[in-house]
Amino acid sequence: GIAVKEPGELTFNVCSNYVDEIVTVTDEQVSAAILALIEKQKMIAEGAGAVSLAAVMFDKIPDINGKKVVCVISGGNIDVTILSRVINRGLLMSGRTCTFTIELMDKPGQLVQVSTVIAECGGNVIGVLHERSNEGSAINDCLLRIQVETRNFEHIKLIKTRLTDAGFRLL
Repeated sequence: GIAVKEPGELTFNVCSNYVDEIVTVTDEQVSAAILALIEKQKMIAEGAGAVSLAAVMFDKIPDINGKKVVCVISGGNIDVTILSRVINRGLLMSGRTCTFTIELMDKPGQLVQVSTVIAECGGNVIGVLHERSNEGSAINDCLLRIQVETRNFEHIKLIKTRLTDAGFRLL
């Protein structure tokens, strides 16, 4: 991997002699690169194996626009739970999932109404958490956290607008 506190002596000597420039990328950018590899190439790579693609995707390397570029993708040693987090984070960052927190009156039919608005907008509910006892809510209110598959950030905005127009209070 590449998450080391300090480079080894051999690694440092090789880099000193043969590397002209080093660029850095964030964990989020590496996650986006891993997700892009999965979606577009049907390929799984560990974080260290996807950093070159992350650098290209996020314009970290100057003067390569319009040029043919080769990224070496290596290593598939990624833990399944980490892979799951990478995918979920990537979907969130690209606007393809969103969790809405809504304050509701605690009465029958509220969840159905929220679900109907989301469905009419083309969203797909993939998770629901209904909290009755929340210290910040009125005694007859509850919180609904609802996770939705969406198309993009505009779609999220549409769903928020429709929920607000239907009288729901989004937090």
